Amino acid sequence: MMDVAAPSLAPHAGAGHKPRAGDPCAFVIFGAAGDLTKRLLLPALYNLCAAALLPEDFAVVGVARADGTDDEFRRQMADALRQFATGGVDAHTLDDLIERCYYAHGDFDDPATYDRLKVRLRDIGRSNGTRDNCLFYLATPPNLFGPITCHLGDAGLAEASEGCWRRLIVEKPFGFDLASASALNKELLRCFPENQIFRIDHYLGKETVQNIMVLRFANGMFEPIWNRDHIDHVQITVAETVSVENRGKLYDRTGALRDMVPNHLFQLLALTAMEPPSHFEADAVRSEKLKAIEAIRPLSEADVWSDVVRGQYAAGRVKGKMVPAYREAPGVARDSVTETYVAMRLAIDNWRWAGVPFYLRTGKSLAARKTEIAVRFRSAPLALFRDMPVENLAQNLLVLRIQPDEGAALHFNAKIPGPEVRIENVRMNFKYEDYFDAAPSTGYETLIYDCMTGDPMLFQRAVDIEAGWRVVDPILAAWREAGGRDLRTYPAGSEGPAPAQNLLAADNRQWRVIA
Repeated sequence: MMDVAAPSLAPHAGAGHKPRAGDPCAFVIFGAAGDLTKRLLLPALYNLCAAALLPEDFAVVGVARADGTDDEFRRQMADALRQFATGGVDAHTLDDLIERCYYAHGDFDDPATYDRLKVRLRDIGRSNGTRDNCLFYLATPPNLFGPITCHLGDAGLAEASEGCWRRLIVEKPFGFDLASASALNKELLRCFPENQIFRIDHYLGKETVQNIMVLRFANGMFEPIWNRDHIDHVQITVAETVSVENRGKLYDRTGALRDMVPNHLFQLLALTAMEPPSHFEADAVRSEKLKAIEAIRPLSEADVWSDVVRGQYAAGRVKGKMVPAYREAPGVARDSVTETYVAMRLAIDNWRWAGVPFYLRTGKSLAARKTEIAVRFRSAPLALFRDMPVENLAQNLLVLRIQPDEGAALHFNAKIPGPEVRIENVRMNFKYEDYFDAAPSTGYETLIYDCMTGDPMLFQRAVDIEAGWRVVDPILAAWREAGGRDLRTYPAGSEGPAPAQNLLAADNRQWRVIA
């Protein structure tokens, strides 16, 4: 394959547009001592501060069980930023953010914790001008989502006063299956109305994911051919090189299907398959995404055995480093049948996508870290080139790269220079870093900013969450019935279990290589 070099261009003309700063607020983090806060949330807040997108009247209030003072919390957060910031740390920006940090300790199950928090927020609001606006971020294990929310409601912290708002940000996993997701939604909605709940999926903060709608609906060259008449199939891949490492106890109760499919992968599928919304507004966009998920053909038990493959990594080498088998990881049962890989073939039963298979796969300890959407277009008639090797004709692909290098590539055929007609596969490659002057980010910046401004477009509603679980539930049921009889192993550092190749081979197709 030959690469067509991307042109060297100055930042896009629109890159100079300056969005307004977020609304004045207190950003309350439950689980402020955890890795999510230190590795992602605080660096994201730092980046927003550096971009002058935090309001002047802004405070971070960390809530955790351990005793502590504001000064101790500030030192801990400053140390975390120096370690986990996505770029260099500017001393002025660091001081600007850290001096706005406060700490409130207490047990999350103790109502007195929330009474103290209420007083603390009132005092901070008086001194910091946050105007009673509060974002409550649940950076905790999922079993605490419901109890914390109920305590916030009981303490009156969920109630928005005139001219002020209260919002709740909930991390994944959102439920363990359809029943638990529905129960959690009911629990949250007893205390916060739907328009105050922001169910966060950090994948939707990535630029390429947000760009899918722009690419489809703002370009006349793509939307007219974005259908069953021109597209052969779609592949969505979320491959990781990391193993479960020290998170085996938690992961062994979850697995790749629950962890990745009803949220991350289905969001990518929905953005790829959705119909054009009537207007660019949160509910219009989310409703079209919901329709795409609801149009996925339900899987019968027989469909699960023919269209879904699960695997678990065995010992192997990833990037030259020896990785022990999943069952050898700390906290994992030695006879575990928890999947670390899942692949599936799905059909979307609507006019646009009838007959176009969507192939999804995700897994840990694979050959490379890669998240992408590959749209394979139908082949052109080959009669004109019948006298030359047709196997040299490339597949026409549009590949949207989400990580590690965000961008897009268009694969097509071109003539090799020379007197004979010889064809080679070429690629036009676009990288965000080449065209836009974008600072390194965690992926949470856009999502946190949208929460501060009250824009819910990139967040899921209760009905959206439950629609994803409704597709996944039959798979979970079939696997429970089977025990581990269908579980296949694959060497760490490989492309995944061999039966996954058969999902496409049965249709005379093949997966794109991960490595």
